[in-house]
Amino acid sequence: MTMLPTLTPIAWGLLAVAALLVGFSKTALPGINTISIAIFAAVMPARASTGALLLLLIVGDLFALITYRRHADWATLVRLIPAVVAGVALGAVFLALADDGSVRKVIGVILLLVITFTLWQRARGSRGTGAAVGAVARSGYGALGGFTTMVANAGGPVMSMYFLAARFPVKAFLGTAAWFFAVINLAKVPVSIGLGLITPGTLMLDVFLVPGVIVGALIGRRIATRMKQSTFDWAVIVCTVLGAVYLLVS
Repeated sequence: MTMLPTLTPIAWGLLAVAALLVGFSKTALPGINTISIAIFAAVMPARASTGALLLLLIVGDLFALITYRRHADWATLVRLIPAVVAGVALGAVFLALADDGSVRKVIGVILLLVITFTLWQRARGSRGTGAAVGAVARSGYGALGGFTTMVANAGGPVMSMYFLAARFPVKAFLGTAAWFFAVINLAKVPVSIGLGLITPGTLMLDVFLVPGVIVGALIGRRIATRMKQSTFDWAVIVCTVLGAVYLLVS
Protein backbone atom coordinates (compact mmCIF):
# COMPACT_ATOMS: atom_id res chain seq x y z
CA MET A 1 0.00 0.00 0.00
CA THR A 2 1.44 3.35 -1.06
CA MET A 3 2.15 6.06 1.50
CA LEU A 4 1.30 8.76 -1.05
CA PRO A 5 -1.88 10.78 -0.38
CA THR A 6 -4.67 10.17 -2.89
CA LEU A 7 -4.75 13.17 -5.23
CA THR A 8 -6.38 13.93 -8.56
CA PRO A 9 -4.26 14.75 -11.64
CA ILE A 10 -5.36 18.40 -11.31
CA ALA A 11 -4.21 18.45 -7.69
CA TRP A 12 -0.82 17.02 -8.69
CA GLY A 13 -0.52 19.69 -11.37
CA LEU A 14 -1.27 22.45 -8.88
CA LEU A 15 1.27 21.08 -6.41
CA ALA A 16 3.89 20.94 -9.18
CA VAL A 17 3.24 24.63 -9.93
CA ALA A 18 3.48 25.41 -6.21
CA ALA A 19 6.82 23.57 -5.99
CA LEU A 20 8.18 25.57 -8.91
CA LEU A 21 7.07 28.80 -7.20
CA VAL A 22 8.81 27.71 -3.98
CA GLY A 23 12.13 27.55 -5.82
CA PHE A 24 11.46 30.79 -7.69
CA SER A 25 10.58 32.60 -4.45
CA LYS A 26 13.87 31.60 -2.84
CA THR A 27 16.10 32.99 -5.57
CA ALA A 28 14.07 35.83 -7.07
CA LEU A 29 10.77 36.94 -5.51
CA PRO A 30 10.07 35.96 -1.87
CA GLY A 31 6.50 37.28 -1.74
CA ILE A 32 5.30 34.89 -4.42
CA ASN A 33 5.72 32.00 -2.00
CA THR A 34 2.36 33.01 -0.51
CA ILE A 35 0.77 31.55 -3.65
CA SER A 36 2.46 28.21 -2.91
CA ILE A 37 1.07 28.30 0.63
CA ALA A 38 -2.41 28.96 -0.76
CA ILE A 39 -2.18 26.10 -3.29
CA PHE A 40 -0.98 23.58 -0.71
CA ALA A 41 -3.69 24.66 1.73
CA ALA A 42 -6.34 24.33 -1.00
CA VAL A 43 -5.24 20.85 -2.15
CA MET A 44 -4.41 19.39 1.28
CA PRO A 45 -5.64 19.95 4.86
CA ALA A 46 -3.98 23.14 6.15
CA ARG A 47 -2.02 21.42 8.94
CA ALA A 48 -0.80 18.58 6.70
CA SER A 49 0.17 21.06 3.98
CA THR A 50 2.45 22.84 6.47
CA GLY A 51 4.67 19.79 6.91
CA ALA A 52 4.79 18.94 3.21
CA LEU A 53 5.66 22.50 2.21
CA LEU A 54 8.35 22.88 4.90
CA LEU A 55 10.56 20.20 3.37
CA LEU A 56 10.31 21.79 -0.09
CA LEU A 57 11.20 25.17 1.40
CA ILE A 58 14.37 23.68 2.87
CA VAL A 59 15.41 22.46 -0.59
CA GLY A 60 14.78 25.97 -1.90
CA ASP A 61 16.83 27.41 0.96
CA LEU A 62 19.85 25.39 -0.19
CA PHE A 63 19.71 26.96 -3.65
CA ALA A 64 19.24 30.43 -2.16
CA LEU A 65 22.34 29.93 0.01
CA ILE A 66 24.39 28.71 -2.93
CA THR A 67 23.44 31.84 -4.87
CA TYR A 68 23.34 34.62 -2.23
CA ARG A 69 25.21 33.36 0.85
CA ARG A 70 27.85 36.12 0.64
CA HIS A 71 25.32 38.98 0.62
CA ALA A 72 23.73 38.54 4.07
CA ASP A 73 23.52 41.35 6.63
CA TRP A 74 24.66 39.41 9.71
CA ALA A 75 24.10 42.28 12.16
CA THR A 76 20.42 42.30 11.21
CA LEU A 77 20.13 38.54 11.63
CA VAL A 78 21.69 38.58 15.10
CA ARG A 79 19.37 41.35 16.29
CA LEU A 80 16.32 39.38 15.09
CA ILE A 81 17.10 36.15 16.99
CA PRO A 82 15.35 36.80 20.36
CA ALA A 83 12.05 37.97 18.83
CA VAL A 84 12.01 35.19 16.23
CA VAL A 85 12.58 32.46 18.82
CA ALA A 86 9.70 33.82 20.90
CA GLY A 87 7.47 33.92 17.81
CA VAL A 88 8.29 30.33 16.83
CA ALA A 89 7.48 29.10 20.35
CA LEU A 90 4.14 30.92 20.36
CA GLY A 91 3.38 29.58 16.89
CA ALA A 92 4.01 25.99 17.99
CA VAL A 93 1.54 26.40 20.85
CA PHE A 94 -1.06 27.98 18.56
CA LEU A 95 -0.63 25.27 15.94
CA ALA A 96 -1.17 22.55 18.53
CA LEU A 97 -4.50 24.11 19.55
CA ALA A 98 -5.95 25.79 16.44
CA ASP A 99 -8.03 24.31 13.60
CA ASP A 100 -7.30 24.78 9.87
CA GLY A 101 -9.71 27.68 9.40
CA SER A 102 -8.25 29.66 12.29
CA VAL A 103 -4.72 29.17 10.96
CA ARG A 104 -5.59 30.65 7.55
CA LYS A 105 -7.46 33.68 8.86
CA VAL A 106 -4.95 34.60 11.57
CA ILE A 107 -2.10 34.54 9.06
CA GLY A 108 -4.13 36.58 6.55
CA VAL A 109 -4.88 39.29 9.11
CA ILE A 110 -1.25 39.44 10.25
CA LEU A 111 0.01 39.82 6.69
CA LEU A 112 -2.37 42.68 5.89
CA LEU A 113 -1.42 44.51 9.09
CA VAL A 114 2.28 44.07 8.36
CA ILE A 115 1.86 45.32 4.77
CA THR A 116 0.00 48.41 6.00
CA PHE A 117 2.68 49.19 8.57
CA THR A 118 5.50 48.67 6.06
CA LEU A 119 3.96 50.95 3.44
CA TRP A 120 3.37 53.61 6.09
CA GLN A 121 6.97 53.35 7.24
CA ARG A 122 8.30 53.57 3.69
CA ALA A 123 6.11 56.62 3.07
CA ARG A 124 7.82 58.36 6.00
CA GLY A 125 11.06 58.08 4.04
CA SER A 126 13.14 56.07 6.53
CA ARG A 127 16.37 54.86 4.99
CA GLY A 128 19.34 52.70 5.83
CA THR A 129 19.79 49.13 6.91
CA GLY A 130 18.02 46.94 9.44
CA ALA A 131 19.27 49.01 12.36
CA ALA A 132 17.35 52.04 11.06
CA VAL A 133 13.98 50.32 11.33
CA GLY A 134 13.98 50.64 15.12
CA ALA A 135 14.13 48.15 17.97
CA VAL A 136 10.36 48.03 18.55
CA ALA A 137 9.51 47.52 14.89
CA ARG A 138 12.30 44.95 14.52
CA SER A 139 10.98 42.98 17.50
CA GLY A 140 7.47 43.08 16.05
CA TYR A 141 8.56 41.88 12.62
CA GLY A 142 10.77 39.20 14.16
CA ALA A 143 8.07 37.84 16.48
CA LEU A 144 5.45 37.83 13.72
CA GLY A 145 7.94 36.27 11.30
CA GLY A 146 8.69 33.45 13.76
CA PHE A 147 4.99 32.94 14.52
CA THR A 148 3.83 32.86 10.90
CA THR A 149 6.67 30.65 9.70
CA MET A 150 5.89 28.09 12.41
CA VAL A 151 2.14 28.16 11.88
CA ALA A 152 1.88 28.14 8.09
CA ASN A 153 5.34 28.58 6.54
CA ALA A 154 4.18 32.15 5.89
CA GLY A 155 7.12 33.93 7.49
CA GLY A 156 8.50 34.86 4.08
CA PRO A 157 5.99 37.65 3.41
CA VAL A 158 6.38 39.06 6.94
CA MET A 159 10.16 39.16 6.76
CA SER A 160 9.99 40.48 3.21
CA MET A 161 8.10 43.46 4.57
CA TYR A 162 10.82 43.93 7.21
CA PHE A 163 13.61 43.83 4.64
CA LEU A 164 11.67 46.25 2.43
CA ALA A 165 11.18 48.62 5.39
CA ALA A 166 14.94 48.42 5.97
CA ARG A 167 15.43 49.23 2.27
CA PHE A 168 17.83 46.38 1.52
CA PRO A 169 19.16 46.16 -2.05
CA VAL A 170 17.98 43.07 -3.97
CA LYS A 171 21.02 40.85 -3.27
CA ALA A 172 21.29 41.88 0.39
CA PHE A 173 17.56 41.20 0.74
CA LEU A 174 17.83 37.72 -0.80
CA GLY A 175 21.08 36.83 1.00
CA THR A 176 19.80 37.83 4.44
CA ALA A 177 16.50 36.03 3.80
CA ALA A 178 18.37 32.93 2.60
CA TRP A 179 20.31 32.52 5.85
CA PHE A 180 17.33 33.50 8.00
CA PHE A 181 15.00 30.87 6.59
CA ALA A 182 17.62 28.16 6.16
CA VAL A 183 18.26 28.23 9.92
CA ILE A 184 14.61 28.72 10.94
CA ASN A 185 13.21 26.02 8.66
CA LEU A 186 15.75 23.43 9.80
CA ALA A 187 14.95 24.27 13.43
CA LYS A 188 11.24 23.74 12.70
CA VAL A 189 11.71 20.15 11.47
CA PRO A 190 11.82 18.38 14.87
CA VAL A 191 8.90 20.50 16.13
CA SER A 192 6.86 19.64 13.02
CA ILE A 193 7.62 15.93 13.43
CA GLY A 194 6.54 16.13 17.06
CA LEU A 195 3.25 17.77 16.05
CA GLY A 196 2.63 15.09 13.42
CA LEU A 197 2.93 17.49 10.49
CA ILE A 198 5.73 15.54 8.77
CA THR A 199 4.83 11.91 8.01
CA PRO A 200 6.07 9.18 5.66
CA GLY A 201 3.30 10.27 3.28
CA THR A 202 4.49 13.87 3.12
CA LEU A 203 8.06 12.70 2.60
CA MET A 204 7.01 10.55 -0.35
CA LEU A 205 4.96 13.40 -1.80
CA ASP A 206 7.93 15.75 -1.60
CA VAL A 207 10.19 13.31 -3.44
CA PHE A 208 8.03 13.83 -6.53
CA LEU A 209 7.85 17.62 -6.09
CA VAL A 210 11.53 18.42 -5.43
CA PRO A 211 12.43 18.63 -9.17
CA GLY A 212 9.93 21.49 -9.50
CA VAL A 213 11.67 23.39 -6.69
CA ILE A 214 15.03 22.95 -8.43
CA VAL A 215 13.71 24.21 -11.78
CA GLY A 216 12.03 27.21 -10.13
CA ALA A 217 15.21 28.11 -8.24
CA LEU A 218 17.31 28.04 -11.41
CA ILE A 219 14.80 30.21 -13.29
CA GLY A 220 14.61 32.66 -10.39
CA ARG A 221 18.38 33.00 -10.20
CA ARG A 222 18.53 34.14 -13.84
CA ILE A 223 15.66 36.61 -13.47
CA ALA A 224 16.86 38.21 -10.21
CA THR A 225 20.06 39.48 -11.83
CA ARG A 226 17.98 41.47 -14.35
CA MET A 227 15.31 42.83 -11.99
CA LYS A 228 15.16 46.54 -11.11
CA GLN A 229 14.94 47.45 -7.41
CA SER A 230 11.57 49.21 -7.74
CA THR A 231 10.10 46.29 -9.69
CA PHE A 232 11.35 43.86 -7.06
CA ASP A 233 9.89 45.89 -4.18
CA TRP A 234 6.41 46.27 -5.66
CA ALA A 235 6.25 42.69 -6.89
CA VAL A 236 6.91 41.50 -3.31
CA ILE A 237 4.17 43.79 -1.97
CA VAL A 238 1.57 42.78 -4.57
CA CYS A 239 2.19 39.04 -4.14
CA THR A 240 1.94 39.38 -0.37
CA VAL A 241 -1.37 41.27 -0.55
CA LEU A 242 -2.90 38.69 -2.92
CA GLY A 243 -1.82 35.82 -0.71
CA ALA A 244 -3.16 37.51 2.43
CA VAL A 245 -6.55 38.14 0.82
CA TYR A 246 -6.77 34.53 -0.32
CA LEU A 247 -6.06 33.23 3.17
CA LEU A 248 -8.80 35.47 4.59
CA VAL A 249 -11.53 34.47 2.14
CA SER A 250 -10.65 30.77 1.76
